[in-house]
Amino acid sequence: MPKFALLFCLALLTACASNPPSPASTPAAQLQDSTKFEPDIVAFEQADSVVRRRPGGVVFVGSSSIRLWDTLGDDFPGAAPINRGFGGSRLRDTTFYAQRIITPYQPRAVVVYAGDNDLAEGRTPQQVRDDFAALVAQVHSQLPQVRIAFVSIKPSPARQALLGQMRQANALIRDYTRQAKGVDFLDIATPMLGADGQPRGELFLDDQLHMNRSGYAIWTDVVGRWLDTL
Repeated sequence: MPKFALLFCLALLTACASNPPSPASTPAAQLQDSTKFEPDIVAFEQADSVVRRRPGGVVFVGSSSIRLWDTLGDDFPGAAPINRGFGGSRLRDTTFYAQRIITPYQPRAVVVYAGDNDLAEGRTPQQVRDDFAALVAQVHSQLPQVRIAFVSIKPSPARQALLGQMRQANALIRDYTRQAKGVDFLDIATPMLGADGQPRGELFLDDQLHMNRSGYAIWTDVVGRWLDTL
């Protein structure tokens, strides 16, 4: 083998040893940059420039199920809810922006819904649990007394194939909240299932993924009872 070819091979082997490839099971979507949601966050900040936010409210964060919850003020009168959901987001995206969409408001409580998109993109139930724990750690590092609630991952007809993983993720997160200080698990999944254990299609819009008012009525009841305990 020519000397230069031998040197090239040795250099390549050294580089591979120093920078091993990511496991083949790691989905490419997992590596997407959270900064793609920057326009959403900037829009929130622009809204804050014209609306005064008093400390002590309740911040709702997460994916489109939060973003589309446009009746928060009516559903939770007196709670001073702040909607900071952004469509398509995952738990790690909320963690990435926590210093801009949660902690500045000095809330008394935070309601989190995410994990739906995470599982659809290939995250495992264990990773979803760990991502939520990372969000809790991020928020509690700045607001140690704030109460945090995780709204269980909803069972939707459009993602029925993920139902088993959703159940596992919910169980793991519930176990985590039982030993985490100031963190609670809110089960909206059970009342969204029919007697046959399958998602209730009448609770969803035509896309069978996002909820209609009947679906949100279940969430309002569960979240409202939690807020009453604070």
